[in-house]
Amino acid sequence: MASRFNALKADAAWQKVWDDRATFVARDDSLKPRSYVLEMFPYPSGKIHMGHVRNYTMGDVLARFRRMQGMEVLHPMGWDAFGMPAENAAMEKGVHPGGWTRDNIATMKAQLKRLGFALDWSRELATCEPDYYGHEQALFLELFRHGLVYRKESSVNWDPVDMTVLANEQVIEGRGWRSGALVERRKLSQWFLKITDFAEELLEGLGGLEHWPDKVKLMQENWIGRSQGLQFRFALSDGGSVEVFTTRPDTIFGASFVAVAADHPIAQALAAGNQDAAAFIALCKRGGTTAAELDTQEKLGFDTGITATHPFDPDQQLPVYIANFVLMDYGTGAVFGVPAHDQRDMDFARKYDLTVRRVVSDGDVTEPQFTGDTAYTGPGTLVNSHFLDGMDVEDAKRTVIQRAEGEGWGTGSTVFRLRDWGVSRQRYWGTPIPIIHCDACGAVPVPTEQLPVVLPEDVSFDIPGNPLDRHPTWKNVPCPSCGGAARRETDTLDTFVDSSWYFIRFASQPKDKPFDREVAEKWLPVAQYIGGVEHAILHLLYARFWTRALKHIGMLDVAEPFAGLFTQGMVTHETYSRQVTETGSDGVDTITKPLWLSLDDIVKQDDGYIERATGKAVTVGRVEKMSKSKKNTVDPTGIVDQYGADATRWFMLSDSPPERDLPWSEAGIEGSWRFIQRLWRLFDAPESAESATQNAALDRKLHQTIAGIAVDIEALAFNKAVAKLYELVNAIERAEPSASRDSAIATLMRLVAPMAPHLAEDAWAAAGNSGLIADAAWPEVDPALLVEDEVTIAVQINGKLRDTLVMPKGTSRETVEAAALASEKILRILEGKAPRKVIVVPDRLVNLVA
Repeated sequence: MASRFNALKADAAWQKVWDDRATFVARDDSLKPRSYVLEMFPYPSGKIHMGHVRNYTMGDVLARFRRMQGMEVLHPMGWDAFGMPAENAAMEKGVHPGGWTRDNIATMKAQLKRLGFALDWSRELATCEPDYYGHEQALFLELFRHGLVYRKESSVNWDPVDMTVLANEQVIEGRGWRSGALVERRKLSQWFLKITDFAEELLEGLGGLEHWPDKVKLMQENWIGRSQGLQFRFALSDGGSVEVFTTRPDTIFGASFVAVAADHPIAQALAAGNQDAAAFIALCKRGGTTAAELDTQEKLGFDTGITATHPFDPDQQLPVYIANFVLMDYGTGAVFGVPAHDQRDMDFARKYDLTVRRVVSDGDVTEPQFTGDTAYTGPGTLVNSHFLDGMDVEDAKRTVIQRAEGEGWGTGSTVFRLRDWGVSRQRYWGTPIPIIHCDACGAVPVPTEQLPVVLPEDVSFDIPGNPLDRHPTWKNVPCPSCGGAARRETDTLDTFVDSSWYFIRFASQPKDKPFDREVAEKWLPVAQYIGGVEHAILHLLYARFWTRALKHIGMLDVAEPFAGLFTQGMVTHETYSRQVTETGSDGVDTITKPLWLSLDDIVKQDDGYIERATGKAVTVGRVEKMSKSKKNTVDPTGIVDQYGADATRWFMLSDSPPERDLPWSEAGIEGSWRFIQRLWRLFDAPESAESATQNAALDRKLHQTIAGIAVDIEALAFNKAVAKLYELVNAIERAEPSASRDSAIATLMRLVAPMAPHLAEDAWAAAGNSGLIADAAWPEVDPALLVEDEVTIAVQINGKLRDTLVMPKGTSRETVEAAALASEKILRILEGKAPRKVIVVPDRLVNLVA
C-alpha cells in the first residue's frame, strides 16, 4: 500500500466498479428483509451545495449500513424538476425551461456521483419528463372519477403587469417580486383536491408515527387545526342574516362588531349601489390572500350601515363592517369581533373606536372596560357575561353551545383549519392538467389512451402571462365526448403534486401504469425519510394525503408513506454583501438593498474584505443557511477535488449532531482529511509478529464500538458514531502489537465503510479480501465482551477528586478502601492523618472525609 491515500484515484476507481457491477441496484424479487431509505429529492437549480451533501451523506451511511446487515436496500435518486425557477431563467436568459432544467440535472448528477453515494440510479426519474407526469395525470383523473377533484373560484395574487398568478412568497410588501406592480386579489377558477375529506384521518394518523419528530407532528396537528365551535346566524337590520362560526362562543358577550369579507354576498350587494363600498373592496383586493398575511397588514374596514342583533340581547346591535382581514375562503367569510380577547379584533376596534369589553378575567380585574392595546387571550374566569359569570372558559363554551342548540339558533360543530388543496398554477413549466373544456359538455377528462398530455416545446416567454394560453394550436382540441370544438385546460399542477407520490414511482416503475400495487407494497412505507424541516407541513402533509387517497380508491393498501422521518440541520456559512441603491418601480423613489457576493467575488484584505471587481468594502454578515439567493454556498466540486469524497463526507457527519446546523469551516474539512490519512496509515501497518498474543482491553473496546456504532447509525446519531471511531483508533494506536490489534484494524475497515467507502474499499482490497466491502457483512458482536471487567473508581477528599483507581469490577468495599488509603497521592495530601470517615460507593467512588 502507498504511504498516502490517493483520494481522487480511489474515488474514481471504486465508483466505476460499483457502477459496472450494479452494486446498489435494488432487486424487487429479493428474499432478503427490505429497507427503503430515501432523502427528499432535489430541485435541479444548477449545482448542489453542502446542504445537499449533508442530507444525502446521512441517508447513504444508513443505506450502506443496512446492506451490510443483510438487507435488500432501495436507495433511489431523482429530480423535482418542475417549478418557477426554470421559467424565471427562460425570461431572464432566453433559454427554454426544459433545456435549462436538463442541463442542471446533468451537472448535479455528476456532482452526486463524485461523492460515491450508494444510489440505485436505474430508478432515476425527473418529474418534468412525460414518462413521469403522464402517470401523474392518470392518477389525477382517477381521483377526479372518485369525486376527490373539483373546480371552483378562488382568490389568488394577480400581477397585472406580468399577467400571472404569484405564490405568496413572490409578493413583497404588496408588490410583484419581478414587476414591482401592486398585486391584486383576483378570483380565478381553480382545481382543488379534497384533502379536507381526510382531515380527521390525517390528524389521527399522527398518533401512529412513532418515529417522527414530535415537533413535526405538532406542526402538522396545528396546520390541520381541529377545533370545536359554534355556527349560527345573526339577524340583520335589513331583514337578512349572516352566518358566522366561532371557536370562542364563551366570549359572545364581548362582541362589539361583525365583519364580512370583501367578496361576501353582503359586501358585493352593497357595492353594487355604493361607490365608496366598491372602492374599499377594490382596495381590499390589493392585499394578501393568506391568513398569515392578513394578520400582519393594517386592519381596515368599511361600515355598511347594517347592524346585527346579539343572539342573547335583542337590544344590543352590532355594526357590520366589510373588513380586509376576513377571507371568504376561510369559514363562512364572516366573523364577530371580540376586541378584548383577540389581537386582530383589538387592532380593528382601536382604529374605529369600537367598544372593547372584558369578558374573561385572569385574576382580580373584572371591570368591563378594557384598557391597553394588547388583547388577553389566555385562560380565566368569565365576567360581565350574565349567566356565564364565574365559569371557566371551557364550561362557558359548552354552555353557550347547549343554549344555542336548545333555542334553535345555532349548532355546535367540529371544524378544521385545513383547507382543500388548490393545485392550479397559471404557469407553463408544470404537469398539464388533463381536462378538456367543452361549452356543451363542461369539464371532460382526457381519455386514458391520449395520455400523456405533453407540454409543447415551441413556446415563448417574451410576452407576460402563461405561454399555454396563447399557443396557436396546443390548447385547441375536439371534445372527447361530443367531438365539438373544445379547449385544453391551460393551468398546470402545483409542483407539490409531483413530490406527493414520487416515492411510490421509485418503488415500482411499469411503463403502462403509475405503479404496480404488489411491487410497490413490497417496499412501502419508506423506512427512513430524511429532509429539511422546512417541508414539515406542506410536502409531508400532501404526501400523506395522496397515499391515503390512493388507498381510499383501492389503488394501494398503504396509509402512511413514511414510517420514519428525520429532519436534519442546515449547513451554514457567513454572508457577504455591500449596499447598492436602485430606482424603484415608480421611476422616482430610490431603494437601498444588499448586493450579495459569493466567496469568489471577494478578497481578504487586512482585517476585512473587499469586492474583487470594484475594490469596495464588503460587509461580513451573520452565519446563515447556505442559499443561492445570498450566494453563501460552497461548491462541493472544489472540496472533493482537494480533499476527496471521503473527507467531505466525514466532515458532514462528525462535527455536529445531525439535527443541528453545521457551520462550514476550512479547518473542519482539513481535520477530516487528516483523519482519513491517519486511518490509511493504520490500515497500511504490517501484521504483528506477535500474532498469537491477545489484548483483552482492546478486544472489549472493539466489540463495544461495533455494538455502539450500530445503535448510533440506526438512531442517525452519526456524530456519536464518529466519536466512537476516534476512540477506537486511539486505542488501536496505543496498543502493543498483538493478534487483537490486527483483528481490530481488520474490523475497523468494515466499521468505517458506510462513512468512508472509497478508503474502505481500497484497504479491503489491499488486505487481500475477496469481493467488495460494500457487500461485506457488518462485524458480529461478542456479547461477553460488552461487559466491563474493570472499572475506574474516583477517590475524593472532602468531595474533591484527588486520584482514580482502576480495579476489577465488583471489588469488595474493604479492598477498595484499602487501595484508596494506600494511594501515594492520598497519603501525601493526608500527611499521615487518618480520615474521620470513609464512604465507598461500589464500582464508582471513595470519599474520604478528613
